[in-house]
Amino acid sequence: MSGIILPGADGQLFQRDRAWHPAADTPGYKSTTFRAPRHSLLALGPTRSEMSGPTFGHETFGPLDNDLIRNYSQDGTDAIGQRMVVYGQVLDENARPVTNTLVEYWQANAGGRYRHKKEGYLAALDPNFGGFGRSLTDKNGFYSFRTVKPGAYPWPNGGNDWRPAHIHFSVFGHAFAQRLITQMYFEGDPMIWQCPIVATIPDKAAIDQLTARLDRHNTVPMDALTYRFDIVLRGRRSTMFENKLEGN
Repeated sequence: MSGIILPGADGQLFQRDRAWHPAADTPGYKSTTFRAPRHSLLALGPTRSEMSGPTFGHETFGPLDNDLIRNYSQDGTDAIGQRMVVYGQVLDENARPVTNTLVEYWQANAGGRYRHKKEGYLAALDPNFGGFGRSLTDKNGFYSFRTVKPGAYPWPNGGNDWRPAHIHFSVFGHAFAQRLITQMYFEGDPMIWQCPIVATIPDKAAIDQLTARLDRHNTVPMDALTYRFDIVLRGRRSTMFENKLEGN
């Protein structure tokens, strides 16, 4: 993702751009027709318990929590697939780093299959790949993890629809109720522009912000490619979040 949000002259928060997000009902993405609201939404402010409740998972981290190549290994060997490092910075609407934030990520394996009991795709499971990890942002707002590149997979939206390779991200705030979810795609993947879900996003710049860039300067020689994916939490050009249209 590439968008850094510039602060206003007096440092105020930017209001979100309502044209930045897709419509709730987008017929090309068929399931939205069944779950889109039929009436205008009501804006409810956060409650005190939502704002001051406990954080989730910030305290106990294992040494392999951010290493999807090894953290589910059953026999001591690595997961199968193209090895890669993903890193980035979590920023607020004024381009300031957000520290000590829990970032979770999950994905399909190199063949495009999730480790989930309801997974219906016939691609093989990798016994040494669980597909989940987590990181805490550091004092400069950065996170990083090792993984393998996920495969594309079919989904029952139309006659022959496929999801492009992607990784899901979850960012937690200062309380359990403060959670934002998004997806990251890969630079240069032609399937991005063929995806009915991506097609619901009206602004190409928003799609570009969901696309990780190949970072050859930080590639691990003879080991792993590196991609950078920054996340902007709020503002006119915040990262596109699936679960909260206002993005804050």
